[in-house]
Amino acid sequence: MRGGDHYEGGPEAAEVLPHRSLRAPESGAGPAPPLTGTPPPPSPGPPTPPQRPPPPGPPRSPHDPPGPSQDPPGPPRDAAPPQERFPRLFRGVARGALLCPAGARPALSLPPPEPERRRGRPGGGAGGEGLPPIYVVTPTYARPVQKAELVRLSQTLLHVPALHWVVVEDAAAPSALVGGVLAASGVSFTHLSAETPPDLRGGPGAPSWLFPRGAEQRNRALRWLRDTRGGDEPGVVYFADDDNTYSLRLFEEMRSTRGVSVWPVGLVGGLRLERPLVSGGRVVGFHTGWRPERPFPLDMAGFAVALRLLLAHPRARFDPRAERGFLESSFLGGLVTPGQLEPRADNCTQVLVWHTRTEKPKLRQEEQLQRQGRGSDPDIEV
Repeated sequence: MRGGDHYEGGPEAAEVLPHRSLRAPESGAGPAPPLTGTPPPPSPGPPTPPQRPPPPGPPRSPHDPPGPSQDPPGPPRDAAPPQERFPRLFRGVARGALLCPAGARPALSLPPPEPERRRGRPGGGAGGEGLPPIYVVTPTYARPVQKAELVRLSQTLLHVPALHWVVVEDAAAPSALVGGVLAASGVSFTHLSAETPPDLRGGPGAPSWLFPRGAEQRNRALRWLRDTRGGDEPGVVYFADDDNTYSLRLFEEMRSTRGVSVWPVGLVGGLRLERPLVSGGRVVGFHTGWRPERPFPLDMAGFAVALRLLLAHPRARFDPRAERGFLESSFLGGLVTPGQLEPRADNCTQVLVWHTRTEKPKLRQEEQLQRQGRGSDPDIEV
C-alpha cells in the first residue's frame, strides 16, 4: 500500500498447487495393462505379420551355469535404459518419473509437496507467534553497491521471526530499485524516504565524517513508529546499517529488551571491538579508543530500544548537527542513563555484530567505455 513518501508491503502467501495423484482408471475405462508379469491377452484383430527372431544375446561366460533360464525375462542385461537410447522422447520428463505402457495409469500416489515457508506480520510470522516484534531500521542511499548490500542484509533478516524491516532512503521519494529488492525479499517491510538537507551533506570532496550520516532517515523511521504504533504495544527497535554483518543470535539477544540493551561491536573505532564493561550485571564503563568521555561511547549497531520506552519519550531523536561521534549519545541521552543500560551477549563478552564495509568498486574501465559509447547496458539493474 503506497502513500506519500512511503510504501508498505510484505510477502504474499505462498500458492501451493493442488496435488495430482496418479490413480487407477475409473470404472468403465477398461482394465489397465499390468506393469509386470504376464502380458494381457491380445484383442481380436487382423493377423500380425511374423516377427523377425531377436538377435542372439551376448556370449555367455564359461563360469555361467548352462541352460536357457539363466537370464530373467526382459531386455538384455547390458541394454541401456530408454532415457539414454531415446533422449528426445524423454526430454522434459522429470527425473525418476515412472515409465509405463501407453495408456496405462499406475496406482501410485506421490507425496504432496512441502508448502513454502511464509512470513507474516510482525509477531505473527513463521515461528514468531507470541514473540515481541523487532523493528529493524535501515537508512540507505544510492551508490553502486546499494542493491548488493540490501540483498545481503535481507537474506539475514529473512531468518528472523517476528521482524519488520523499515528501510528509509536518502531521497525525495522511494526508488523503484529499493522497492524491488524489498518486494522480492520475503521480509515484511515499510519503505520510506527522507532527503538530507543540502547544508548537511557537505561540499564536493568533504570528508564523510563531517556531518552525521543517516540522522534524517532514522528520525523519519521514528516518526513512522510513533504514528503507527500504540504506546502499550510490545516490540524492540534496532538501527541496522546496510553494510554491517549480523549474527542471527543477535536478534534473539535483543528481543527481551525492557529499556535499552547493549552488546559489543567488532571491527569498529580502530579497535578489534568496542564494548560496555560489565560488573555485577551492570554497565560500569566502556572499552573504546576514541573520545571515551562521550556519554554513550557506543556504535549505532551496539544497542536496541524497547518500543514502549521510545513511545514514552516523544522528543527523543537523533541530532543531525551532533558533533562527530555523538550521534548515538544525542538519541540515547533522551531515554536512559548509562547505569540503566541492559548488558546482553553474555555480559558483553561475545561479538555478534561486525562493523564491516564493502570496498568501493573501481569503475574506471566502465567510465572509459561510457565515454566511447560502449558502456554496460543501463537497462540491466546492478
